[in-house]
Amino acid sequence: MTTERSESTFRLRYSVRRLIHAEPSQLWARLTDAAGFPRWNSTVDSIEGQIAVGNKLTIRVPVAPGRAFTPKVIELVPEARMVWRDGFAPMFQGTRTFSLTPRAQGTEFEMVEEFRGLMLPMIKGSLPDFRPIFDRYAADLAKACEPS
Repeated sequence: MTTERSESTFRLRYSVRRLIHAEPSQLWARLTDAAGFPRWNSTVDSIEGQIAVGNKLTIRVPVAPGRAFTPKVIELVPEARMVWRDGFAPMFQGTRTFSLTPRAQGTEFEMVEEFRGLMLPMIKGSLPDFRPIFDRYAADLAKACEPS
């Protein structure tokens, strides 16, 4: 598993990449089942809404109790790629991209969160370090999808 962080003045990027010994369809089924997320993912308390292009989701996470995030699903390529976006450019915007790449031993899962905007220098200090959260997210997905 590889987790990275990179930044510049108006951009902050976190990513995790992990080989999961399961078919892309198994990962995709978990990643697109909003109601089922809390059953396998310890980094998510709840997701309300249907994961479909154009839909807004309401996401609650343990790292921000009492706060809801409302990204819009902007791209879905079945069993390959999904993109959620929240905020507004050019002030502050977050984009999360999920990618699934078939490999001989299973599926390479990659999740990238990129924050951009003019307000990022003021907000950056209040954001958590997403690396441990992303590590746990990928580990939870592997545990849910890999054979025991």
